[in-house]
Amino acid sequence: MNIHETAIVDDGATIGDGTSVWHWAHVCGGAVIGKNCSLGQNVFVGNKVKIGNNVRIQNNVSVYDGVDLEDDVFCGPSMVFTNVINPRAHVSRKDEYKNTVVRKGASIGANVTIICGVTIGSYALIGAGAVITKDVKPYAVMTGVPAVQTGWVSASGEILGDDLVCPRTSERYEIVEDQLVPA
Repeated sequence: MNIHETAIVDDGATIGDGTSVWHWAHVCGGAVIGKNCSLGQNVFVGNKVKIGNNVRIQNNVSVYDGVDLEDDVFCGPSMVFTNVINPRAHVSRKDEYKNTVVRKGASIGANVTIICGVTIGSYALIGAGAVITKDVKPYAVMTGVPAVQTGWVSASGEILGDDLVCPRTSERYEIVEDQLVPA
């Protein structure tokens, strides 16, 4: 475990072996972070957050209470998670947080906004600047504001053509009931 001298890790936080917490990051005491993760500069991790193994969180990302990141998730620079649908400074809504789940292997691009209460499917790819307002299918490519599905991506992160064959690994996929699955 590598904790930079400027990082704050509150008592009670669980951080797995091989994880690095970089400059000016803050990990709250209830957070659970897996092995071999990287939390970039100025990352905030709330108390009620679970982060799996081999997760990469780039600079300037806040992972608020109610967010669950499974193994191998990538969070791009300055992307945003929310946890309240209708925030007001003068109204406490801590009992109204909505949970957000990012499934194994999903990648979220720079400056993406994730509206709380959604599930991002395994190996999905969220394009830079997109705004996610609803659940995302596994292996879906999502772009735009609000985001819409614009294609499919392999587990290796390669955009799939009409043949649904990964150009990197030659792994074949098929669409079953409007879902992409390995063939």
